[in-house]
Amino acid sequence: MDRHSFMLKQYREQSHKKRTEKILMANRQEVDINGNGTSGYKVKSGVNEGKILAHNNTKSTTNW
Repeated sequence: MDRHSFMLKQYREQSHKKRTEKILMANRQEVDINGNGTSGYKVKSGVNEGKILAHNNTKSTTNW
């Protein structure tokens, strides 16, 4: 394999990887945490529909 075909192959693989990552990022759905006044994620479908997962708890640092 000469230098040019190696470089072309490497460029093709890199551009394919970039394109795939771009498509995956565009199709990603954002999770609505803290939506509707909850401090967690509400399951929208499935067996556990309506349950709230992973409540966020913060402890006070000003205990005086």
